[in-house]
Amino acid sequence: MAPANQFMPDEDLAYTVLSDLKRVTREYATAATESVCPTVRQQFTQLLNVTLQMQGELFNAMKTANMYNTSSPTLRQEIDKNLKTYQDTQTKTQQFVQQTKQGAMPAWQQPQQNAQQQMQQH
Repeated sequence: MAPANQFMPDEDLAYTVLSDLKRVTREYATAATESVCPTVRQQFTQLLNVTLQMQGELFNAMKTANMYNTSSPTLRQEIDKNLKTYQDTQTKTQQFVQQTKQGAMPAWQQPQQNAQQQMQQH
């Protein structure tokens, strides 16, 4: 029960702040990824990192105070499977970016070009 001079219990207040930090983190991440100006991107990235640090500290304090129930353990196999999928996606993305930087046509566009050339010949 909250003391008379406090409007909500500490646990509820902590959950509210934690939720806001999670929301702000998502918004900063979106802003950083959508920023065209390197200076603005850097500023949002710094804000994101500070917010992530605050979120982590609050989470740890809540966990220590038994205010936060962690989720059930995940199977290591499932984590490894997802990690492999994300790494594969990252590799493909990096290859695509390199091809684009070098002016090479990505593989996914090449069959289209061949098909278009064949249609023009007929």
